[in-house]
Amino acid sequence: MKLNKPNADIFVPDNTPVSEAAARTTHLGIGAHQDDLEFMAYHGITECFGRKNRWFSGVVVTDGAGSSRTGIYADYSDAEIAAVRPLEQRKAAIVGDYASMFQLGYSSKEVKDAKNAQVVEDLVAILTATSPEVVYLHNPADKHDTHIAVTLRAIAAMRKLPHSLRPKKVIGCEVWRDLDWLLDADKVIMDCSAFPNLAGALNGVFDSQITGGKRYDLGVIGRRLANATFFDSHSSDKATALQWGMDLTPLIVDDKLDVVEYTIAYVERLKGDIKARIAKFA
Repeated sequence: MKLNKPNADIFVPDNTPVSEAAARTTHLGIGAHQDDLEFMAYHGITECFGRKNRWFSGVVVTDGAGSSRTGIYADYSDAEIAAVRPLEQRKAAIVGDYASMFQLGYSSKEVKDAKNAQVVEDLVAILTATSPEVVYLHNPADKHDTHIAVTLRAIAAMRKLPHSLRPKKVIGCEVWRDLDWLLDADKVIMDCSAFPNLAGALNGVFDSQITGGKRYDLGVIGRRLANATFFDSHSSDKATALQWGMDLTPLIVDDKLDVVEYTIAYVERLKGDIKARIAKFA
């Protein structure tokens, strides 16, 4: 497989030839930055971990050069931190027993440029090689601009595939805006209770970000626990960790669906629910 950027990296933890490693993929995560997959697509990782008939592969679109840095990384240049972060992502791929790991090496500026066709080209190549059943993306209501751009490029790439080769399920996941605000009927409920030791290990791999001033490792676990605890007020918890998703599959089935209108419809349903609950007791 040939990717567009010279700094693109393809890594197969068990040294299976790339074509074979990619072809065994059943679950694919497409994220903006190193560590996004482990935070947002942990459900897919656990669905595949330790199994031989399911395999998780990951795609990280950007090079990580713009990340925050303090502590031992405080004096690192953009180029130096961009060398560290892909190594951390490779470590996560080993810990999570991924089928394959693709790092495309684009700058955030390049990803945000809708006229840059290369990002979509790379994603089409990877989607064709992996042919996943399930794809995990950032959700289109996320508040991180690069996350939104990556989601739009991924949707564009999937829409270029023949319908017969498109994923059966596409889920928009939580990172920089959680999805607790979705109506319960609109939530894709992902049980992330399995392998809590694996979750801790995957999150902890990204030392440059944790030492760099963000306790993502604790925040992500805390969010999953809070989701499980506050999901249902009238019954005991059935899971210790839950993650919410937004079903993006209709955007892949119907190319005419507008991403903005589709996303805002979730907000309108929330608005209607709030009005009805208040009116009920006013």
